[in-house]
Amino acid sequence: MRTVKRFGVSLRTLGRARRHRGDLVGWLVRRPQLAAGVLTFETALLMSNRVDPHLKELAELKTAALVNCEFCLDIGSALAHSSGVTEQQIADLPRYRTSPAYDDLERLVIAYAEAMTVTPAIGLDDLREELLARLGKAQVAELAVAIAWENQRARLNQALGVRPTGMAEGMTCALPEAARGESAPPRRDMPVSLQPE
Repeated sequence: MRTVKRFGVSLRTLGRARRHRGDLVGWLVRRPQLAAGVLTFETALLMSNRVDPHLKELAELKTAALVNCEFCLDIGSALAHSSGVTEQQIADLPRYRTSPAYDDLERLVIAYAEAMTVTPAIGLDDLREELLARLGKAQVAELAVAIAWENQRARLNQALGVRPTGMAEGMTCALPEAARGESAPPRRDMPVSLQPE
């Protein structure tokens, strides 16, 4: 039943797109076998439901924020709202370690996403062991694949210039983050005077 619900949420979210709808499709249509591969993998992830979608959305949103993919932040914020991620959790994502908006498992999942996304990926052994104490091997595998795929998605979207479509308009939306010790790059859709510091 969770799979059917997630497909429905994904379709409704995609239906909220207001602009730039064809950016990614316009690129992938030129290589149909790659488009088919992407669609197959996306479907497999939607059908993998051992991990609470709430936790996967937090992990994917953190990944998108660190990679600074504006399209991924747009769709990810909309999907996160649909899976029960609160506005406070979305707003506090850069401060997840100290925010009271998260429980211990949510912090652990976000830390794992952060460790998998930064280059080089560090600290994964300890985080994986902590996750295995709370989740099963199948759940940790699914979570790792979801985070790795979000890294791929975000980097592909950036490389091809895929722009946000407005799926999260009117909602709290996650913002690009810098990896620890770096400053976030300027957002293309926001005047310099309004850029986050």
